[in-house]
Amino acid sequence: MAITRLGPNQSVNLASNVTGTLPVANGGTALTSGFVNGGGLTMADQWRITADFSSQSGNITSNFEQVDGSGQGTLGSAMTESSGVFTFPSTGVYLVKFNHNYYYNGFNQYNQARIMVTTNNSSYSTRAESNQATANESSNYYVSTMAETTVDVTDTANVKVMFQISAAQTITTRGRSSDNLTNFTFLRLGDT
Repeated sequence: MAITRLGPNQSVNLASNVTGTLPVANGGTALTSGFVNGGGLTMADQWRITADFSSQSGNITSNFEQVDGSGQGTLGSAMTESSGVFTFPSTGVYLVKFNHNYYYNGFNQYNQARIMVTTNNSSYSTRAESNQATANESSNYYVSTMAETTVDVTDTANVKVMFQISAAQTITTRGRSSDNLTNFTFLRLGDT
């Protein structure tokens, strides 16, 4: 077979002139799954707390809603929630974020936001935690803290997440139905 050398102003239509599979160039990757329409996320979902509540510690179990304001949206299949336990719509590796927005009047040594994960639909372990203290103010001191982790969802019946707070004093977690204060984000990054 003769080899044709191309000059600087010549081109070849590879789609019509090459058969078979082209090799991946050095340093490239041969991705075959986890991407749709040329790449990108296949699922994005966000939830929030709709009303303030006061507590010192415990799992967040009520007042959840999926975001629904003008300009807000989701991509792909949504998460489902029951008594604060979130179930993933499909297997895959997900990025999970917990933005805890709260206030306290006075010094509070610690305020923790935790992402709790189970792999057996029973026992939960802390997989991400953020901490913040509040200053000794005479009026409400507003604070926001973020925890995030990746979760390998190998089985949607067993791998689930819930969200927990813990504080030195009783704090007020902020929620609102018109915009995001305390909120939770779920992004499917790819296949497990």
